[in-house]
Amino acid sequence: MHDLERFIDGFQRFQLHYFEHTPALYRDLREGQHPNTLLIGCCDSRVDPALLLGCDPGDIFTVRNVANLVPPCNHGLSHQGVAAAIQFAVDQLRVARIIVLGHAQCGGIRALVEQRFPVDGETDFIGRWVRIAEPARARVAQQLPMATAAERQRACELAAILISLRNLESFPWVQQRLAQGDITLHGWYFDLDAGALLAYSPRADAFLPLVCPLVPEDA
Repeated sequence: MHDLERFIDGFQRFQLHYFEHTPALYRDLREGQHPNTLLIGCCDSRVDPALLLGCDPGDIFTVRNVANLVPPCNHGLSHQGVAAAIQFAVDQLRVARIIVLGHAQCGGIRALVEQRFPVDGETDFIGRWVRIAEPARARVAQQLPMATAAERQRACELAAILISLRNLESFPWVQQRLAQGDITLHGWYFDLDAGALLAYSPRADAFLPLVCPLVPEDA
């Protein structure tokens, strides 16, 4: 019951802030949402996009799933939840950018790298889902055969973001907006070990710091 009371207290603080102290925001949001960013993030409880990026309600349209993956566009019935959210954000909300936000110590990517899944067969939903990033795992295994387990994990986390960016380009509504030049795609990585934010640079073909780790005062 303690956790439930904590959540209720949290909502009361939210209520006071947004409905009593600064009510204008939700007066506008009652008329509809107009976020300019779609953020595809991980379900991991340590990586809340709105909290990490200091967003107010209405700022970002968020899709969260295991390992922040984007499946390729297909005409079957699998993975339609993520695809539908992408279509809604791009085609209906007309967002101006899409950010795929990966992170360090991702459990989904660890399952892929270690090839350890809780069950086998038709009910192995985790295994089937994270295998979207199988090309990333295979490339890392080939390029870094002597790396430590931690190094392979990080490399695969970064490579999986690039897989998702490539898969985004397979959706026709994303292709159209890219051709028109009115949407941009971004790959970001939250290094929760260092407290830093990295972004993929196509020019450098590398993830470079957007926000560097804080330097301790006694350093």
